Amino acid sequence: MKIAILGAGNMGLSFSKSFLKYELIKPTDLHLITRNKDKISKISEEFPHSKISIFDEVKELDADLIIIAVKPQDFQHVAENFTFSLKENQMVLSIMAGIKIEKIQKLLNHPLVVRAMPNSPTLLGMGITGYTSAEGISFSQLINIERLLNSTGRSVYLENEELLDGVTALSGSGPAYFYYIIDAMIKAGIEMGIDENLSKLFVKQTMLGAYHLINNSDKNLEELIKDVASKGGTTEAALKSFNENNLKEILKTGILNAEKRAKELNG
Repeated sequence: MKIAILGAGNMGLSFSKSFLKYELIKPTDLHLITRNKDKISKISEEFPHSKISIFDEVKELDADLIIIAVKPQDFQHVAENFTFSLKENQMVLSIMAGIKIEKIQKLLNHPLVVRAMPNSPTLLGMGITGYTSAEGISFSQLINIERLLNSTGRSVYLENEELLDGVTALSGSGPAYFYYIIDAMIKAGIEMGIDENLSKLFVKQTMLGAYHLINNSDKNLEELIKDVASKGGTTEAALKSFNENNLKEILKTGILNAEKRAKELNG
């Protein structure tokens, strides 16, 4: 399989590395396309055996799958400035937030579109990607796409495309929410007199341990919270403050606003 990736940013490059790491494609079958000439030398160092091109210079794409990994705000410009036409059997995989399949089909004048929403832990092969597809794409074609997506972590097929905006808000943006909470915890540690590096260690290891407890326990989240929050204790004091300040509702509202923004990106 030959793959062309349009947009050599973090996500496009992390996908490329995963495909090569698991030997899903040969380096010579990977074509990376960027609009930024300054990136060429750096990309060439990372992918010495792959083809690297400037977007404006691409006249034809010799690829079975074209992955569109540009920012959603840039897609209209990119689509309007294609100097090549897509062949009937070429597949398009979009990993742009918010842009619906119908709009991609219309702007590219091409029916075979799969839309996916990965997240940043794909950089480590620990991401999760929700994806859906246009009508007319065969089961075997979807299996090939899933195999590629699974090289970056896990993937989940969604029948309803409308859910992808929710996936964008939940898991696509999700890592930033955890970083935000972790940052607040680390700063609280520093305020209590704990050295910054030590505070980071306590918080990161706590997060890691909590993750493994969730995965290895039969208890639900409420039960796990109760296990830590004994009556009249320190955890209860923190949770009381969170509840009084509606922290859970604030977080939920933020995530719903992320979904709203994803819908707006389709224009």
